[in-house]
Amino acid sequence: MTRQASTAVPLLDLQQQYGALRDELLAAIIRVCDSQRFIMGPEVEALERELAKDLAVEHAIAVSSGTDAILAALMALGIGPGDEVVTSTYSFFATAGCVARVGATPVLVDIDPVTYNIDAAALHAAITPRTRAIIPVHLYGLCADMDPVLAIASAAGAAVIEDACQAIGAEYKGRQAGSMGAAGCFSFFPSKNLGAFGDAGLVATQDSQLGAEIRLLRNHGAEPKYHHKRIGGNFRLDALQATVLRVKLPHLGRWTDGRRMNAARYGRLFTEAGLADRIVLPVEPSGSRHIYNQYVIRVRDRDKVRARLTASGVGTEIYYPVPFHLQECFASLGYRRGAFPHAEAAADTTLALPIYPELSVDQQSAVVAAVAAALTG
Repeated sequence: MTRQASTAVPLLDLQQQYGALRDELLAAIIRVCDSQRFIMGPEVEALERELAKDLAVEHAIAVSSGTDAILAALMALGIGPGDEVVTSTYSFFATAGCVARVGATPVLVDIDPVTYNIDAAALHAAITPRTRAIIPVHLYGLCADMDPVLAIASAAGAAVIEDACQAIGAEYKGRQAGSMGAAGCFSFFPSKNLGAFGDAGLVATQDSQLGAEIRLLRNHGAEPKYHHKRIGGNFRLDALQATVLRVKLPHLGRWTDGRRMNAARYGRLFTEAGLADRIVLPVEPSGSRHIYNQYVIRVRDRDKVRARLTASGVGTEIYYPVPFHLQECFASLGYRRGAFPHAEAAADTTLALPIYPELSVDQQSAVVAAVAAALTG
């Protein structure tokens, strides 16, 4: 029987981050409450300027969630019925769900088994005359291999929409995640490296015309007020979420450094524990900067190991147990089990461990000890 750890280690602990910033956060929230300007306004505009600078893009358009960021980007590019959008089958549901919502067809491809990101060779093979866009996902905080993705998209005349919802601050050959395609989409869900106090998102772009279109669409396509040039949606970001993000943004670099330091320490601890041949650790390819929104290992008998870790007090999660091609809602696409073996293997073997920046050395040691016990128990 696996013994309960003396100190439980949660998958994510936001209380420490909140405690350190509590006074500043509450003061910012009170400032917005006193202004009684809750929809758009100066807080949102200031956040957009600050994020545009950090992401090295011309335009940053704050929206209501990462899902709505992807949706707005697809709408702004005019993608709809009859169009195909190629993406990997292994991601959070919104990546393919938004494609279906605009009436286009998600064309799914397998992942690279090492990085979990879109496989360039599979992407190339999936291009057809109907391909209008490609959505590479920077999964877990590691950028996809963007040079071949961009080359394939250029040859096909397709737009690239980066799903950078887990990857703010990640880099690929000196370029920021979300700055390389036609649009980059970010999520500020509370569990993200930069998290709001609810749902929030952003679309980044270098294209002034595309940026203007997304700004129009996020407010029901109204310009001026009550005059609708296009059918958009309510994708606006609340000022309260913007002010929370503005307080947190200056700390993002330090938090990212903490996650990277913890990832490096895990590598050392797992090696010292003699587990290098029992588990597969995440990688950071040359030229990439991984920001570890998730620290994901691969292990045999994953579900049994996870149950033992839970019993020992270690928090874990599976990102993601069912690839898109095996989701019931996408049955009409005609894919079957076995179509994308690397994604299916990842769904069966991956396990996320605690990686938040406040994680202590003792907590990490306890996680590694619990993994070792789970593998031998």
